Amino acid sequence: QVQLVESGGGLVQAGGSLRLSCAASGRTFSVVTMGWFRQAPGKEREFVAAITWSGGSTYYADSVKGRFTISRDNPKNTVYLQMNSLKPEDTAVYYCAATRGSYVRGTSDYDYWGQGTQVTVSS
Repeated sequence: QVQLVESGGGLVQAGGSLRLSCAASGRTFSVVTMGWFRQAPGKEREFVAAITWSGGSTYYADSVKGRFTISRDNPKNTVYLQMNSLKPEDTAVYYCAATRGSYVRGTSDYDYWGQGTQVTVSS
């Protein structure tokens, strides 16, 4: 099992920045890729970004490309999501996820999930 704990959410004005963190514990050696997803009220959970533990390859949704940056700190087993130039449409609960596989963009590709952290962007 892998446990994931997110932190760093909050309320920010449009144009502002936030950094989310996801600390992983447990059988982290089995994890190949870490990802961030988000879910706004009344909408499906959607892919935001992902990063591989070993090579650090990154993947982004078109809606956040150029504004969000995913990174990792392997010794700390922590993944970060730096969010800049935030927009009201970025408002959602953000979830951290981990997978033992290589497919990164679908919710069904992930084996473990955090509890989520709320991000609210005011206009």
